[in-house]
Amino acid sequence: MRMENKMGKVYLTGAGPGAVDLMTVKAVKVVEQADIIIYDRLANPKILEMAKEGCELVYVGKQDGKHSVPQDEINEIIYQAALKHENVVRLKGGDPFVFGRGGEEAIYLFDREIKFEIIPGITSSISVPAYAGIPVTHRGVTTSFRVVTGHESPNKKISQIEWQSFLNDETLIFLMGFHNIGLITRKLMKYGKGKDYPCAVISKGSTPEQEVVVSTLENIVEDSKDMPTPAIIVVGEVVKLREKIKWTY
Repeated sequence: MRMENKMGKVYLTGAGPGAVDLMTVKAVKVVEQADIIIYDRLANPKILEMAKEGCELVYVGKQDGKHSVPQDEINEIIYQAALKHENVVRLKGGDPFVFGRGGEEAIYLFDREIKFEIIPGITSSISVPAYAGIPVTHRGVTTSFRVVTGHESPNKKISQIEWQSFLNDETLIFLMGFHNIGLITRKLMKYGKGKDYPCAVISKGSTPEQEVVVSTLENIVEDSKDMPTPAIIVVGEVVKLREKIKWTY
């Protein structure tokens, strides 16, 4: 039987897609009550201004595509924080379980009998296209959408992405894939999508700095080459709907 401990509690918290006002009410509440916030690069820094006086802030994000702190060390930092503080917030961009490695952190805490709670965040995979006027589903256009990692581990000998399985009418959303956009577009064309198939890159989605480029699989690499990160890639006929649904930026 697992023993109840009297250590702190960790809130694995989604910060949402970028805009502070797209955080959940619960996420705001735990940030305001946090004794320590362990945050990554994709969490809007303005969120930290909500923290109470004396709250410790620990940055464990990425720079130039590299972890400033390896994931195994991040896990241990969170664990050690729970030994010292009552309320620990692990603040992650988007949602903790959508390519956020929140599951790994939760398992690490479970194995060490640390209490934790998952606070979902609005994932960028749906909200960022919405802010660009691109619905990921639309009657008569697409019956499904798929969220795909655009950055697999370099240690993998075989890719887990089944490129040949993508349906013709399926909307594809690639997260963390901007640096691999050339590979992504080549793979999609290799496995059957036409060079004129519509796609878009959305940079800094949901923020005032949002930029959107609409193009084709053949031309998107060149057309989006100067866009800043973070950026997501949307591929599908729904991209064309932006002409009428575009409502901001």
